[in-house]
Amino acid sequence: MTTFFSFPRKWVDNISNSWLNVGVFFLLLLPLAIGLGLVLKSLPIFHSHSISSLIGSSDWSPMDGSFGFYAFIAGSLGVTLLSFLLSAPVCLLAAIYLTQYAPKWLTESMYFVIDVLAGIPSVVYGVWGVLVIVPLIGDHVAPAFGFSSTGYCLLSGGVVLAIMAVPYMLNMLIEVLRSIPVELKEASLCLGATYWETIKWILLREGKTGIIAALSLGISKALGETIAVLMVVGNVAQVPHNVFQAAYPLPALIANNYGDMMSIPQYDAALMFSALLLFIIIIIFNALTSLLVYRRLPNN
Repeated sequence: MTTFFSFPRKWVDNISNSWLNVGVFFLLLLPLAIGLGLVLKSLPIFHSHSISSLIGSSDWSPMDGSFGFYAFIAGSLGVTLLSFLLSAPVCLLAAIYLTQYAPKWLTESMYFVIDVLAGIPSVVYGVWGVLVIVPLIGDHVAPAFGFSSTGYCLLSGGVVLAIMAVPYMLNMLIEVLRSIPVELKEASLCLGATYWETIKWILLREGKTGIIAALSLGISKALGETIAVLMVVGNVAQVPHNVFQAAYPLPALIANNYGDMMSIPQYDAALMFSALLLFIIIIIFNALTSLLVYRRLPNN
């Protein structure tokens, strides 16, 4: 009887393992397939332009056959960095307060607020940015610093992106800090450390790998965001020299132009190359983040 039932169980286990392996292989293959597709679609532009001229030039004139992506790369990195600088400190301090100081009802209420913020469509954030952030920056913030701006600028995109990244970063940071064993905090307090010293030297140090992962998720979210950014950032192909000048990120370039003016030679390949650039930037950033997290893990 035991031999009779051992064969079906063995076959079921083998089939289950096979399906799991296929699923994992598909997930591993998917980024490679996306990258390969972008490379193949971008090949025509490499016949007449070198990679250095495409990346190092800001001359964007498709009608004349000039495709310089430096301004778009600078716009993407600028608005992403600005959103990170605005959102990361707020999220980290809010997570510390909600997990260590706030009453339980407030922390539980914040989960509902986080879910609401994460569920709001990007276009709603964009409309809110146009109605609130753009006039605020154009009429008040920029003049206060001695600049003239329409409000459609790098700072507007950074503010909107920062608000959009908050629910993702804050939710992960809260879970990271709550997952740290309470015994570590109690041991620190018993040894005479103050509450803030315990947070700074025990909780933050113990949870720094999770904190890095949470912050990287926010940056990845900002890098790929499209609709809300293109509505407030100005969409001018230039390298912004200050936060009150307009910019043109790569996602906005693709969203604004794909499907239009495809009769222009190499225009489709240029847009696919911009998507490839964004893909490579995200891969490099996530690889560096993963390396940093790995180096922070114990016994590494």
